[in-house]
Amino acid sequence: MSNESSAAASFAYYAGIAGVSLALLGILGIQVGLLPPLTGFYLFSLGTLVGGLFTLVMGAIALFTTRNLSAGQAKKRARIATGLGVVLMGIVLTAGMPGREFPPINDITTNLEDPPEFAPASRVPDYADFDMNYPADFIPIVREAYPELETIKVPLRAGRTYAKALETARNLGWEITDENRAGGSFDATDTTQIFRFVDDITVRVRGQSSGSAIDIRSRSRVGRGDLGANALRIQAYAEALAGDSGAAH
Repeated sequence: MSNESSAAASFAYYAGIAGVSLALLGILGIQVGLLPPLTGFYLFSLGTLVGGLFTLVMGAIALFTTRNLSAGQAKKRARIATGLGVVLMGIVLTAGMPGREFPPINDITTNLEDPPEFAPASRVPDYADFDMNYPADFIPIVREAYPELETIKVPLRAGRTYAKALETARNLGWEITDENRAGGSFDATDTTQIFRFVDDITVRVRGQSSGSAIDIRSRSRVGRGDLGANALRIQAYAEALAGDSGAAH
């Protein structure tokens, strides 16, 4: 067994171990509260994307350099490294593929002409670090990408609709951060399960002659794109609300 073949196999093997370790450290660190979500996400990305690609390339090289060797540690490590590279890159592709169809925006609403406004930072201090105004350049993108999103019409008076809307949000696990019953609105947060990213939501209820109209806005605090998460959240909320109160678009 040549020293070059053994070194290549060992290098690829330990690179794969390092990639897996970084990915796990990122996720576990977030889940137990040792790492901020963005830091954990970067570690996960470093382990899966960078570590996976590097391990896959080095594993392929190690397989080539050990191709004429009989079964041994070098050949075994070359195979393990290549397998780890495939797994890590598979995670990247699996996570990224569904997001290709969604535009790189992170603030979605059912009412583009009059987007619901979030409460002032004096009532929700977390907003102080962000521009909570609706991005004007998102409007044509949302209109084209999510034509199915529209104001929800509910055949109930505004007071009852507000109570139902609030109850539905709580049933979905949202954390209510502000209630403005007089103004017919409330704010909430929804935290993603794996990376614990916090998304902000505001719901506005307005009375109409035939019942009430509900508009929703959901935005991500981190990142330019959201992989469609905010639109999916709005759709899930609308479906849950319809099941609770007989709401119809």
